[in-house]
Amino acid sequence: MAIMRTTINSLAGSEDTSLALLRLMYLVSPALPVGAYAYSQGQEYAVDACWLKDGVALQAWLGDVMRYGLGRLDVPVLKRLYIAWTDGDDAQVNQWNDFLFASRETRELLLEDEQLGLALGRVLETHGISEYKNNIKASPSFATLFALAASRWGISVADMQKGYVWAWLENQVSVAAKTVPLGQTQAQKLLMQLMPLIPEIIDKSSTLQDDDIGGSLPGLALASSLHERQYSRLFRS
Repeated sequence: MAIMRTTINSLAGSEDTSLALLRLMYLVSPALPVGAYAYSQGQEYAVDACWLKDGVALQAWLGDVMRYGLGRLDVPVLKRLYIAWTDGDDAQVNQWNDFLFASRETRELLLEDEQLGLALGRVLETHGISEYKNNIKASPSFATLFALAASRWGISVADMQKGYVWAWLENQVSVAAKTVPLGQTQAQKLLMQLMPLIPEIIDKSSTLQDDDIGGSLPGLALASSLHERQYSRLFRS
């Protein structure tokens, strides 16, 4: 009987893990109605200005943004937000939410984060996750509510971080397919080439202390700023 109970408990744990994985897949799906597809994060200007002429240049651009942008800001903050939501620490939630907004280097990037956060909030409300309305003093950033969903749905910190970066990368490659342009096969090859960076970035982010989080990407900030007044464009940022 003891063996049977152990087996049943093991199966139950496996089911919980599988459900958490499925919920993560839901969160990172391109079909999630948050409008991430509408943003290029300056990539559209970089292509128009001939900074990114081919797949090689694009791979270097995306790899650097992943390492020195997401890896030094969004990824470590996600972990702290997850812990704060799990512990019910509203002060820490607000501190890191404000920190993310303050770290966005252009008006476009700030508005994107705010708009995606509000859109994700509307999605989460349909699933009964709405406590953020009483917990957050300002608008919620996308990462803040992504961490909330992961905490409430039993998604692990590491899986949450991987999913967040993967969703960003997939969206950026989708943008490149329309602007560089890349063929579908080349776009999929680029995803596979950049995929190994994700666990590396997450591992490095775990070594950062609070005071080490953040940084600046001048090229990305310049591209995003100039994109605001780009004459003809497909994307909002």
